[in-house]
Amino acid sequence: MLNPPTGASPPIGTGVVRAINARAALRLLLDHGPLTRPEIAASLGVSKPTASHLLSQLREMSLVKSDGNRDGAIGRAAELFSADARIAHMAALDVTPERIAAAVVDFAGAIVGEFELPTLSGKIPDPAADVHAALAGACAAAGIDLTDLRRVVIGIQGAIDPTTDRLRFAAHIPGWQRAGLSSTIEARVGVPIDIENDVNLAAIAERVSGAAEGLDSFALLWVSDGIGMGLMLGGRLHRGLTGGAGEISDMPIPGAPTVQESPEYGSNGMQALAGAPALEEVLRQHGFTGDTVTDALAAAVDSDAEGAAAALDEIARRLALGLSAVVAIIDPELLVLAGSLAAAGSDRLRSLVQHHLYAIVTARPPVLLTRVDGNPVLTGALWLAVTVTQDEVLASVSGGQKQQVAAED
Repeated sequence: MLNPPTGASPPIGTGVVRAINARAALRLLLDHGPLTRPEIAASLGVSKPTASHLLSQLREMSLVKSDGNRDGAIGRAAELFSADARIAHMAALDVTPERIAAAVVDFAGAIVGEFELPTLSGKIPDPAADVHAALAGACAAAGIDLTDLRRVVIGIQGAIDPTTDRLRFAAHIPGWQRAGLSSTIEARVGVPIDIENDVNLAAIAERVSGAAEGLDSFALLWVSDGIGMGLMLGGRLHRGLTGGAGEISDMPIPGAPTVQESPEYGSNGMQALAGAPALEEVLRQHGFTGDTVTDALAAAVDSDAEGAAAALDEIARRLALGLSAVVAIIDPELLVLAGSLAAAGSDRLRSLVQHHLYAIVTARPPVLLTRVDGNPVLTGALWLAVTVTQDEVLASVSGGQKQQVAAED
């Protein structure tokens, strides 16, 4: 869950206008800085003296700093101002069974430190200790103390049930299923913690800077070792009552056993039909193998053999079958294919998925490949951490009085 901003007292009277303008000035510098006083005045529609007053207020709060002068102008060089990125640091983690990838960003959202903590073979993970170690490594790389962090967002292959603070749908990640997971980790690291489903974070990244940029309604199908889905409805991430929205790996699907018939993890529903082991078997039957299923799929995509066409067609048919239920229920503007197997399948697999989907549904949303570079889970988690923190700091800017902007206990 996301914690609301704390520590800010609402401005009253004429302070309301000053507070709104000061927050707008800080947001302007975060999004478009560095800028000069005249540029800030013109962008906000205020006078230059008012812009100077806003900058003085923000500098007094240590939220804005001088960035030198702009050269090349006629007359006196104009002083530049920018948001001080050092005032807050946030972190994000991407947790998988094999490792924890960590990154630290400054207040402006720039990555300043990274670290990867491998999972030791034969050792049952201690989530609180492992998160602490991963954060300590990333903070050391960033040149800050762990206590300097304002917020941490953890992406993981499961979903936190907000009613029990227990991780669900994560039997494949030992040690992380205990009750009170968020509070236990938070107590260990001393920083507000948000735990979010990894595919939900990938969907956030897709909406911010990917194929679904700016869209209010879309679904992202994650095709990798596991099958998952992120749902953006009405401009908001849809998590469901217990955090399980989009957990379609167990979704009943024709041709696959149900949970009752085969309760073992990965042996039922869509995961049994279209998860990595199932797709690897399809590829093997058509003569394509590799060190990983991703390698085998990439080889099929690059092949002109008849077996390649048959294998890709069967994989696309299975993915489209699962997507058809989603399209029938939520009628999204767009479907995005993401994850390592979707990337390996490239546009050849994407077009086949769209072809099979259109053959079995009435609504016909476009099917696109992800356009997010790098690690989409970390990208979404960092965006979430930065956005919440920036909103907290903006809420702390009053109508002329200095407010506490550090993290509250």
